[in-house]
Amino acid sequence: MINHEKGDDRQVPGPMSYSSAGRLERVLKAGYFAVTSELAPPDSANPEDVYERASVFDGYVDSMNATDGSGANCHMSSVAMCALLSRVGYDTVMQVSCRDRNRIAIQGDVLGAAALGINNILCLTGDGVQVGDHPEAKPVFDLDSMSLLEVIAGLRDKKAFVSGRKISDPPQVFLGAAENPFVPPQDFRPYRLAKKIAAGAQFIQTQYCFDLPRFEVFMARSRDLGLLEKCFILPGVGPLASARAANWMRDHVPGVHIPDTVIKRLEGAQDQKQEGRQICIELIQKLREIQGVSGVHVMAHRQESAVADIIEKSGVLRERRPWFPGSDPLLEAPHESPVGLNSG
Repeated sequence: MINHEKGDDRQVPGPMSYSSAGRLERVLKAGYFAVTSELAPPDSANPEDVYERASVFDGYVDSMNATDGSGANCHMSSVAMCALLSRVGYDTVMQVSCRDRNRIAIQGDVLGAAALGINNILCLTGDGVQVGDHPEAKPVFDLDSMSLLEVIAGLRDKKAFVSGRKISDPPQVFLGAAENPFVPPQDFRPYRLAKKIAAGAQFIQTQYCFDLPRFEVFMARSRDLGLLEKCFILPGVGPLASARAANWMRDHVPGVHIPDTVIKRLEGAQDQKQEGRQICIELIQKLREIQGVSGVHVMAHRQESAVADIIEKSGVLRERRPWFPGSDPLLEAPHESPVGLNSG
């Protein structure tokens, strides 16, 4: 396990009750600066491939996101990855995309995931099939991220399927959603966040944050609306491999905003990859000082091995300890009955 620096003035949203038995929720509600990471799924049926990918994050992050057909590309399923990692003691965030399954399949997956020890779920609408490697696939989109949040919150808090049929044991899960503060119209983004919180979101992971001034405006407006007292915000960060890669992301990845100043800094660096990692370190340090930021979500595509160094140099890691639950006092707290942040 890891012990991130705890800020004395850090605000802790919501009551000190728990929706899950997981580490991520306890780290956040204890006021620690949380770190989550994106875990790329393998194109393989070998569980060792999952464990090998997870090992680079061991002791440096609080939870790992297992993506669900990210970019509409086919890989090992999110629920399978999370189940494998939970089996050996890791805390995971299961991403659920509405693109590929209807409400019947999704509700069944959520019950099964909770039974397998998966504590956190991130609700996503999902990318369209036309951008992925199976453009001939038939999209579903029976739900979107908002209605998906409501459906899973209903399973947990109302103990009932969408149909109204009761379930005996609800899934005890911590619910998350994605947000992008940089997509126009930017004035609307805090109101969209408010809708997701009202639908059931307890934590938010954002798109890559390279533009601090814009993000600070988003956070200030969200603070004015009283949203930061109801939800934990983890802005997305990640190392850029080069100026060329940054330009490609800005032009081809929907919702990614990278200011010209960042690209010019990369272009002027002797070692662009190292400069990209330094930019990421500095961003984490600056984001940590913004009121209402509860942690960061690290997305290091093809640079996963750099995450440990980035976390150490950013100063949010105080000591490295074994990750397994028996060694972590945060996971020894009494488990209370599930209460959602928006249920009362």
